[in-house]
Amino acid sequence: MDRSDGMNYAPKGKPRPVVQPGEFVFSAVRLDHGHIYGMTNALLEAGGTLKYVYDPDPGKVAAFLKAYPQAQPARSEEEALADASTHLIAGAAVTSERCALGLRAMDAGKDYFTDKAPFTTLEQLDSAKAMVQKTGRKYMVYYSERLHVEGAILAGYMIDQGEIGRVIHVEGFGPHRLGAPGRPAWFFEREKYGGILCDIGSHQIEQYLAFAGEENAAVSYSRVGNYANPDHPELEDFGDCSLNGSNGTTNYFRVDWFTPDGLSSWGDGRTIILGTKGYIEIRKYVDIAAGKPGGNHVYLVNDRGERYVDATGVTGYPFFGQLILDCLNRTENAMTQAHAFKAAQLCLEAQAQAQRVGR
Repeated sequence: MDRSDGMNYAPKGKPRPVVQPGEFVFSAVRLDHGHIYGMTNALLEAGGTLKYVYDPDPGKVAAFLKAYPQAQPARSEEEALADASTHLIAGAAVTSERCALGLRAMDAGKDYFTDKAPFTTLEQLDSAKAMVQKTGRKYMVYYSERLHVEGAILAGYMIDQGEIGRVIHVEGFGPHRLGAPGRPAWFFEREKYGGILCDIGSHQIEQYLAFAGEENAAVSYSRVGNYANPDHPELEDFGDCSLNGSNGTTNYFRVDWFTPDGLSSWGDGRTIILGTKGYIEIRKYVDIAAGKPGGNHVYLVNDRGERYVDATGVTGYPFFGQLILDCLNRTENAMTQAHAFKAAQLCLEAQAQAQRVGR
């Protein structure tokens, strides 16, 4: 796993299967973003059986088969979607095309697991809600900066155990390395990637809702800008946003494409969670202040003192096993559909009303 490249960052954990081989079958369809590898790793570790892979680009399929030789190359998308043994379609299409793929998957009787951001317009969100209502299928989202980060999972457990009292504010920072020469053309097209608050901002909003226990919020203000990339005028390299939750909590986050080349990780992602009795800071991928290797650094301060925990190997990634069981049992333990859709809605609203700054 390349820690310097966020687009192809694909965490691996210990196998923790929740089903026997063949009990839960999934296929990978559309490989436009490297996150499909993290999604596939996690489903396999949770006991899923990978059947088909499909992408119109034979080169992407060949690279995927090199990593997962057990997969069968499908002759078409339709072959993968029509397979009677497949429970779930995992996809990482171009962002603006993710909803359409999900509609086709759900209409074919499959649950759908997409890379974030799940939509680029509110109209897409409405169509997905309608298809979920019609089919009863799931439209789940790979919000990896919480679901695939053990430090974030541990912080959630600490909150649930009352370590910092009632959460009142969440602050998130999601810097990323741009690596422009290695990005596909669609990455720089506003209509296709949706804007920075829609894209990497979706992680931050989902974390806020999860950590604060909020089911709804309103965007107070949002801003986007292109400060340093005139050669890519449709790229937004900076964005920030503030939200007010329906239960009285607040959120601020900043996202950008300004990670310097000298950082060992693709981004110095951090989350600070303030409660009535203490606070937690998660330094997800690197801790330059303490010089500790790797990521998953969790700092807890409360009335009992100061505590540091390296969460690597502590929690695993429970979401993916819970997702498999939810698909089989038609439950909502991994994530509710309402939560997945609300996070998407708020990032779309933040993007739509954002003030432009910078150039």
